[in-house]
Amino acid sequence: QGRLVESGGGLVQPGGSLRLSCTSSGFSLNDYAIAWFRQAPGLEREVLSCISRGDGALYYGDAKKGRFTISADNAENTVYLQINSLQPEDTAVYYCAATTVLCAYGISWYKNWGQGTQVIVSS
Repeated sequence: QGRLVESGGGLVQPGGSLRLSCTSSGFSLNDYAIAWFRQAPGLEREVLSCISRGDGALYYGDAKKGRFTISADNAENTVYLQINSLQPEDTAVYYCAATTVLCAYGISWYKNWGQGTQVIVSS
């Protein structure tokens, strides 16, 4: 497998939006389940959402509340995570990760990780 690379993080004011991107130059993301995680300072890494051909789009935990949207552009070999109505508690490093064909909730199933992209929500 090749590397995963996240981008799109940054400093945003409360109430703003960001679209994070996850891409790879080494393999087709469409052949795997791709998940987005985040890790806030002092907290464990948590899964937010996953997308795969078999599952479609799945949402976990806080991401079920409707502010997060995962999508895939196969032509661009990119998976996106749109986050709306950002709040300071969304401040974290956001990671994408790949597992096999279907999405999995447990972090241990994901063996291929990007380096993360920092999101800071502050006024």
